[in-house]
Amino acid sequence: MTVAVIALAAAGCGKSSQDSGDTSATSSGKYNGKGIGLAYDIGGKGDQSFNDAAYAGFQKAEKEFGISGRDIEPQDGESDADKVQRLDTLARAGYNPIIGVGYSYAPAVKEVAAKYPKITFGIIDDNEVTASNVVDMVFAAEQSSYLAGVAAASATKKNHIGFIGGVDVPLIHTFEAGFDQGAKSVNPKIKIESQYLTQTAQEGGFSSPDKGKAAAQGQIDAGADVIYHAAGLSGQGVIEAAATAKVWAIGVDSDQYSQSALAKYKDYILGSALKNVGGAVYDLVKSVYQGKPETGVVEGTLKTGGVGFADTNPKYKALTKVVAAVDKAKQEIIDGKVTVATK
Repeated sequence: MTVAVIALAAAGCGKSSQDSGDTSATSSGKYNGKGIGLAYDIGGKGDQSFNDAAYAGFQKAEKEFGISGRDIEPQDGESDADKVQRLDTLARAGYNPIIGVGYSYAPAVKEVAAKYPKITFGIIDDNEVTASNVVDMVFAAEQSSYLAGVAAASATKKNHIGFIGGVDVPLIHTFEAGFDQGAKSVNPKIKIESQYLTQTAQEGGFSSPDKGKAAAQGQIDAGADVIYHAAGLSGQGVIEAAATAKVWAIGVDSDQYSQSALAKYKDYILGSALKNVGGAVYDLVKSVYQGKPETGVVEGTLKTGGVGFADTNPKYKALTKVVAAVDKAKQEIIDGKVTVATK
């Protein structure tokens, strides 16, 4: 049971990738921007999760449309003013569209989009910015997290599972709400450990594998044998701890079983709750390239294929009862028989 996600290419590090395509390749006859501007969230490129999913869409669009792009890394401890400057730099250079990866870009997108009405701006995981040249790309993360909860409760041998959120904010509460509801739909009495790594993103909740590893080890020591993370780069530590203890981990946003940086741990990645961030980035670029820019809120759900649960691991596929439970839950959500809570 899969969602169509854009495969991740190998992602390197560095503060900024300069133009790599041919800006003259505008075969549609409608595109006149310099290329795609992409500004990463905390954790940056190489997180094997949220940011890398956006980068995959960015790369696919560059290749298919023959246009260039520039992607820029965040700085440690940066302010909203730093984000404004980053987006403004991309806008002044003529990039179109310009995409802020993550809800933290909302104030910056609102401010900069107002200054450049002819440029399309996208923001991922926020729907608060309303303007004719802004696209709010959001995902029903509670639905994919519900499937993660069903998988966890169906696979556990101890009726004891765990959730680790990167930062204690409403967006990540959505992941936890869906996970809890899905797990309890299988076993109302299941024990669920829950921990948030930090109160703010600036404290490293999305960018500290060591924090994720320590939290996961604590939940494993408490008895959990399946742990789901919604913690960005910090989730690498969660997965490492789970694999070391030979218990299941469930990844997030991207198909983490398939990622080279996590290859040594993949046998213990049961699956991943997917958000097709790469697809959303690609679709936005395509709309601008074709001269018909998207606008308003664009939501990815199970029904639209915008979220899902990765079934790449053969060991998951061998757990036929778990697979059947997840497939059944997916269909119930699509059919409207189950409504997933967001809080």
